[in-house]
Parts: sequence; C-alpha cells; structure tokens
Amino acid sequence: MSKTAVVFPGQGSQVVGMGKDLYEKFDLAKDIYKRADEIMEMPLSKISFEGPSDLLMQTHITQPALFVHSYILTQLIGDKIKADATAGHSLGEYTSNVYANSIDFENGLRLVKKRGELMKVSGVKRPGTMAALIGLNENQIDEICKKAKEHQIVQPANYNAPGQIVISGDVEAVQRAMKIAKEDPYNSKLVKQLPVSGAFHSELMLTSSEELRVTIDKMEFKNANIPIYTNVEAEPIVNHDIIRNSLFRQLMASVKWQQIITNMTENMNITKFYEIGSGKVLTGLIKRIAPESELHNIGTAEDLLKYNI
Repeated sequence: MSKTAVVFPGQGSQVVGMGKDLYEKFDLAKDIYKRADEIMEMPLSKISFEGPSDLLMQTHITQPALFVHSYILTQLIGDKIKADATAGHSLGEYTSNVYANSIDFENGLRLVKKRGELMKVSGVKRPGTMAALIGLNENQIDEICKKAKEHQIVQPANYNAPGQIVISGDVEAVQRAMKIAKEDPYNSKLVKQLPVSGAFHSELMLTSSEELRVTIDKMEFKNANIPIYTNVEAEPIVNHDIIRNSLFRQLMASVKWQQIITNMTENMNITKFYEIGSGKVLTGLIKRIAPESELHNIGTAEDLLKYNI
C-alpha cells in the first residue's frame, strides 16, 4: 500500500511576505504569530510579512520565521493530510519533530531561536562559507575536498539530489574547492558560492553544536508519533533519545537529503509527498530523486483552498 510523507523546508526557502495571507485570514495564525513574537522577543511576524529581505535572510531570523510559518500551516491542515512519515531539510527537521509530536511548539521555537543565534555567532567567530557544485558525484566531491583542504576545513554539507551537492568550510578552502571543481578532470557544470553567513553543517559549527546540546538536553522530548527520517541517519527514528542526539549532531554533519527520500520510497513505499511551508525547493529535489512520486506544495492560504482545507 502506498504511503504519504510530509516534508519541511530549511534556510533558503524564505521570502518576504510569507505567512501574511494566513495571518489576515485565520485567527489561529494570528494567535500563533503573537505567541512566536513573545517567545522570540522581537516582531518576527512583521519581519516575515514586510522584511526587509536582508534582515529576514539573517540566520537567527530566517530559521524561526520558516519554522513558525510551516507550523501554522500544519495546524490549519490538521488531520486532513495523514502522514506516515516526516522529514525536514536542516532547520526543517525541527518542524518535523513538532509535527510528529516529539516536542511541543513553544519548546521547538525556543530551540530554533537558540540554534539560529548560535549559528550566527559561529559565523562571526569562525567565518566560513558554502558552495553548490553541480554535476559531480559523491566520490568526486570527496576528492575535491581532500585536495582543497590544506590544513583548513572543507567538507560535503548537503547531499541534496543526484549531481547536486553543497560543500561547507573555511572561505579559502571552499574557494579552492570551487576552482578545482571547475577544472579537469571534474569540469563541474555549475559552481556557485552561496549567500550564507557561516559554514553550516561543517566542523566550523563545533562551538555552536556543543552549546546547542546544553539547550537540547534541557528540553523535554517524547517518542515521535510517526517516524522522523533524520538528516544525520537518513533512517526512520521514533525514539526520543536518538531524536535528541540527531538534532545535536546535525549541525556539524552532512544533510543526507537524497538518501532520506530514497529510503522513504524504497523502505516505506512512500509515493506521495507534501512540502509544507515557503517555496518549492524540496519538491524540486524530490522530483530529481524520485521522479515517479506524486508531489504537492502547501505554502499559502490559496494552496489550502486548492486542497479543500
């Protein structure tokens, strides 16, 4: 029997104006944004709705803004979509944990707030960057990173889809890797440095990771209601201790998105995916990983109407 998964976007999917239509149309959205503004101790709703975009793009604001937007949509959807499993890309894994009831919304947002703040600080303490390398396989990426290191850090950060891998690390090492990737024998189709404030999912996040563990350990987690395919393992997890450990490890480890989707389709027979939140980044990746899948996006009040929600 075919099954359904709900997936949640991460950083890079944010757009100014997201959530405004939900706020204007639903009292539930107003209430949640009010709670979120209080927990964040800043006008998160106003920044989500009005920007400016350079403020919304700052990691300590981007992450909670995406998290709250996706969460509101899940509350409006309710049980009209019944998911057999869930996953989220990087930050989106926190949303999937709230969706699977392993942690509640308020504590989830507090964790996301702390994560964003720590990642911002790490980006200042240990400046780094990220780059997308298109058209190369995992072995080639490993070779390139090895050649480019020169006593610095550069490593695969996101295995997004076949031929789409993001690397992360020290600025000079990442730029060396970009140069190597463009040349023989690799000849990458596209090499692009990403507009990020740090080397996320790399060893440069070590200080953030250790501090994040302290916050995670203070939070109450429960076993998940449905399996969460975690970024670190790419396997279905329900145990609260493994979930907790996965969120801690995730900050320095690679996001195994391609493997997550492959495992979902092959091991659980998931054939239908709903991306809940801003943008269609994950839908585009899933289309490349599992082209036979049935794909849906719900990110706006109009989308809710389209699905009779």
